[in-house]
Amino acid sequence: MSISSDKPKTVSILISTYNWPEALERCVQTVWSQDRLPDEILIADDGSKEPTKRLIERLKQESPVPIVHVWHPDEGFRLSVIRNKAIAIASSEYIIQIDGDILLDPHFIKDHLSLVEPNYFLCGSRVWVSKEQSQELLEQKSTIKVQRHKFPLPFILNSLRSGILSRFLADRYKKNKPRILRGCNMSFWKKDLLAVNGYNEAIQGWGSEDAELAFRLMNTGVKKRFLKFAAVAYHLYHKENNKENLPENDKILEDTITTKKVWAKEGIVKQ
Repeated sequence: MSISSDKPKTVSILISTYNWPEALERCVQTVWSQDRLPDEILIADDGSKEPTKRLIERLKQESPVPIVHVWHPDEGFRLSVIRNKAIAIASSEYIIQIDGDILLDPHFIKDHLSLVEPNYFLCGSRVWVSKEQSQELLEQKSTIKVQRHKFPLPFILNSLRSGILSRFLADRYKKNKPRILRGCNMSFWKKDLLAVNGYNEAIQGWGSEDAELAFRLMNTGVKKRFLKFAAVAYHLYHKENNKENLPENDKILEDTITTKKVWAKEGIVKQ
């Protein structure tokens, strides 16, 4: 695999959040600790209450890069909608997408950018962190200090970083499993997202929104590249989301796959 020199000049990091200001603050702190800072931080807020708003106003004053707070009223789980609103106003040509309960290794952004090429999107994995370790990480400041020996073996492997291995596996790992991806660790050229009209807002509630977007991108010829042993991200413990809408969301996903759909009718541009 050859790595193109055609890299984005600007990058936004898009953080989705909902009513967990303690995790969001810690997440943003790990963005500030990156060895390659983003050009802006977009916080896609799915209707959080006043404590999150107050936190973000304070973070704006402390941040070394601009923070843009994109908010809409709480009308249920509308992650696709709020992400689309953030994507639409992103000022950078490249967007790295995470969740507000994710803590980043200091090389996270650099690792994404190392594998960027035109006509590719990237997806990585995450390390599930136990309830006890999550509390420890929340109480730390600045960069994260993890105790890998406490992780189950699969998560120890997910927490390791190797430039040689990541480049070797980028177009090989899970090559025949296009559904394997994590919306909490993905990145895209903005122009590619606009070409498919962003997320499908017909998907409501938890589940399938990231895979459905990925298949529409692949239907246009944009290829998936996997970040393994790179872009390490730690997922803080929380209770599982309500999955009652998943069967309906999966139907939308299957239709996109079967019909090779490209454009989301209910997306960034409303028809």
